[in-house]
Amino acid sequence: MHSTTSTRTARTTRSVRLTTATIAGTLVLALAACSSDSATGGTGDASGSRSATTVDVVVHDSFGITDETKAAFEEQSGLTLNIITTGDGGALANKLVLTQDSPLGDVAFGIDTSFASRAVDAGVFEPYTSPELPESAADLAVDGSGTLTPVDYGDVCLNIDTGWFAEAGIDAPVTLEDLADPEYQDLTVVTNPATSTPGLSFLFATIGHFGTDGYLDYWKSLTDNGLKVVEGWEDAYYTDFSANGEGDRPIVLSYASSPAFTLSDDGASSTTEALLDTCFRQVEYAGVLANGDNPEGAQAFVDFLLGDQFQADIPETMYVYPVSPDVTVPADWESFAPVPTDPIALDPAEISANRDAWIKDWTAQVVG
Repeated sequence: MHSTTSTRTARTTRSVRLTTATIAGTLVLALAACSSDSATGGTGDASGSRSATTVDVVVHDSFGITDETKAAFEEQSGLTLNIITTGDGGALANKLVLTQDSPLGDVAFGIDTSFASRAVDAGVFEPYTSPELPESAADLAVDGSGTLTPVDYGDVCLNIDTGWFAEAGIDAPVTLEDLADPEYQDLTVVTNPATSTPGLSFLFATIGHFGTDGYLDYWKSLTDNGLKVVEGWEDAYYTDFSANGEGDRPIVLSYASSPAFTLSDDGASSTTEALLDTCFRQVEYAGVLANGDNPEGAQAFVDFLLGDQFQADIPETMYVYPVSPDVTVPADWESFAPVPTDPIALDPAEISANRDAWIKDWTAQVVG
């Protein structure tokens, strides 16, 4: 089990992958103006001095790889791995689109469900189907082109403070509809979809469940029932959520994996529980960048991401599930972070076409 500090830092980095500017489109303009002098944004070198002995990997800030796993790739492939960080997930997508004619690297990791179709439609990636891709991951594909390779997935779900409900003598909610019941008035805190990846995923969950004709009515019922909306996951989880001892709201937006990090001292139980009927699945992809200098190295890295060593590291480094069914997740995950069997989903192309309009409409309805 991770320490509270390390878990909090990793989850905070992972969760706040969007900014209002990213959603509104203004980040695109800013990036276009400064892409020539701030393309890397991290540890890599995008100066153009690449060679066939190096593979340049463009990632978001939450990408995790251990020193041992990095060394294993370099030993197996004979290539030097150069990691180029770009900011949050929205910034990664924007930079890849803006620089597609002269890409920042050879391969990218971290395009997620929210932005995948946009990048594919823009021609950012070259089609590549890895021989290492498990058949069980086929349903995670963006489309049938094989352009993006699913590497990991996670589920954004409502979590509850089980002790709070036991002490209050109130049955815990189960469904999205339950949150609008007066019994749960003033008990729920979620994050803003314009400023938080979990918030955006929860917005998608409500659209997937209630439809485009019904989701705004549902949000009105939530706000009428005392819903609290905050800017980021850390504020919701560590300030407002009652399970952490300070907050007064026992229902919070988080992840299906979160209960694996709220264990009792003896590890026999968790103080929280994910509501698995409220989950929206996020998938992260890797892809070979069109016009990259080392396409063979890029393909080798995509293959490596699907290998047992990297896949086994994913729960500990990025706090999500690997796509490989052949690796063992930590025991705490098996017991307290089960994979939702029927998560809510939306077509990535539908998300790409409507994301900004949905956020605008949500803002008008909820924020005013």
